Amino acid sequence: MSDKRKPEWAPLNSGSEFASRIVSGENTIVNPMSNRDNKKTARQYELSELVEGVRDSNRTLLSKAITLIESNSEKHFQMGQELLNQLLPLSGASIRIGITGVPGAGKSTFIENFGLSLIEKGHKVAVLAIDPSSCISKGSILGDKTRMEKLSCHPASFIRPSPSAGVLGGVARKTRESIILCEAAGYDTILIETVGVGQSETTVRSMVDFFLLMQIAGAGDELQGIKKGIIELADLIVINKSDGDNIQRAELAKQEFSNALHYIRHATDSWQTKAVLCSALFNDGLDVIWDVVQDFKLATINSGAFKKRRTEQSIQWFESLLAESVLHSFYQSKAVIQLLPELKEKVSQGSLPVALAVSTLISAGSR
Repeated sequence: MSDKRKPEWAPLNSGSEFASRIVSGENTIVNPMSNRDNKKTARQYELSELVEGVRDSNRTLLSKAITLIESNSEKHFQMGQELLNQLLPLSGASIRIGITGVPGAGKSTFIENFGLSLIEKGHKVAVLAIDPSSCISKGSILGDKTRMEKLSCHPASFIRPSPSAGVLGGVARKTRESIILCEAAGYDTILIETVGVGQSETTVRSMVDFFLLMQIAGAGDELQGIKKGIIELADLIVINKSDGDNIQRAELAKQEFSNALHYIRHATDSWQTKAVLCSALFNDGLDVIWDVVQDFKLATINSGAFKKRRTEQSIQWFESLLAESVLHSFYQSKAVIQLLPELKEKVSQGSLPVALAVSTLISAGSR
């Protein structure tokens, strides 16, 4: 049965050219909470509601809380920081795992099946996927929730794709603070996926306990995968897609990486980085990887390296955000805003030395 209401997408004051009408379904079950939830979206949530929602593992309110701390608006900053301040005592109990690898290595498939296997073991899994950002909208380009369909639908999981730009402090600030909120919501395993081998790997290494580098065999020059810089960050190297006709090549790649690790400084004190095989598509090797993570946690807690790393990461976070905040405040100075275009023009024309232009701008901003 059709009523006279038009769909929400119909333009205001539209006429009969929009023939669509809302059709009332039969035996419709009305959720008594739905009207209240809809009203919530039309206004700001109170701080106490967000705190309570995160503590209760409400995924909707956890998403709202992360959106609040990601906001670049000055009016949201204080509320977001107070939210973090209240939830900080509830954080810190998870194992934080960074996952990186070249595009096509199967990171999303691995994370989905690895996450599902951990949930079967009784864990709660949060995935923070750092997506490349559109240079126009600053939004995420990839769709991790779409690519991890089974995991995203599971009530014991939480997936949050985040653009890698567009926020003061960039990926470092919003991902670190999202980790705190997810831990406060009861997620004991935090998986952080990066966009690929690049600058974001160094940033993610600085906020996780365990760093996993995913590689594949038979995709070209194997030596391209044995990069000293990226291997020095890894606590475990996983050769994925070790199945079918690729098993022999994967075994060879594992041996090459294992040999290379003998000549490279290991990423974590009291832990020796190793290489293992995995087929995420067929769930082979996932239990072995989790056992390695557990062994790593036990070894580093006993040696004190686990606590030392988290302490160093907190100090590094403080210093990084301080530098970002000072730079942000500098560019908000009226004197800098007025003088910057003129100095840029002179530098571009070659009429003013660059160092002198910088010195002049800094002097103006510090008055």
